[in-house]
Amino acid sequence: MVNENIKLYTIDEHQIDQRIDNFLFSHLKGIPKSRLYRALRSGEIRVNKKRVKAPYRLCEGDIVRIPPLRVATREEKMAPSQKFSQSLETSVIYEDKHIIIINKPSGVASHGGSGINFGVIETFRYLRPKLAYLELVHRLDRETTGCLILAKKPSVLKALHKMLLERKVNKTYLALVENAWEGGKKHITAPLLKNQLSSGERIATVHKDGKPSETIFTPLHTFQNVTLVSAKPLTGRTHQIRVHAAHIGHPVLGDQKYGSGKYDKPYNVKHLLLHAASLEFTLPATEEKISLCACLDEAFGRLLKDLT
Repeated sequence: MVNENIKLYTIDEHQIDQRIDNFLFSHLKGIPKSRLYRALRSGEIRVNKKRVKAPYRLCEGDIVRIPPLRVATREEKMAPSQKFSQSLETSVIYEDKHIIIINKPSGVASHGGSGINFGVIETFRYLRPKLAYLELVHRLDRETTGCLILAKKPSVLKALHKMLLERKVNKTYLALVENAWEGGKKHITAPLLKNQLSSGERIATVHKDGKPSETIFTPLHTFQNVTLVSAKPLTGRTHQIRVHAAHIGHPVLGDQKYGSGKYDKPYNVKHLLLHAASLEFTLPATEEKISLCACLDEAFGRLLKDLT
């Protein structure tokens, strides 16, 4: 006998390539995230009658089975604060019917989880309730500022993922790194291995068994003890720029994970000074060339001004 309270969702073209956990977050807003992850692990929630893990990406025609789950009344009323929502709304530097590009502030996670209720993607789903689909195209570390792309259509997400793999999205970062730079441009190809500590914290290390990773660093201006560099990641590994910079003796200022911190206090650095400064690509849906620059945040910009 089938429980009439069990809900079956058939995935349509607007929902494909969405992670199952993100699908659940958007459809079951009154359920704590911890409860949804537990329901996935236990098999209460299934796709095509099979257990799936949180990273599973939905396909057109998939049938998602969701049994009755306890509703947390308190969480049902939760929403991003007006101040936080407004700060992200004002961070939009480009939007059309296909994509949103923001200048992400420091301290804002790309997505929720690990005690964070609202990241960029959850907040923009709240801010754009009429959109049937909205997904992150890529991610930025929580402390990294700058250009971040969101896709409004599965076809756009898929096309941009393909372009990222084929290196057809030109991304340039700015970073203030420790120590005076010696020599010119450096092409770093150190392989990176991603690990997860017992605390759940992610960390990457240079290791021969790691994945191929490439970053091009170009010095722009050397100050006393620190150097402003541009960084072009040719691959997209976890913490890639930060680990490669530290590997060559120039960790990014404000990097609590990979830096030494020796210049953070003298220069009054409060957060990671890594900024996704510009993006260039051709939007496949329209063949329109997108070329955008994101301004440095106030703290980073003020420090550079004081140094010059």
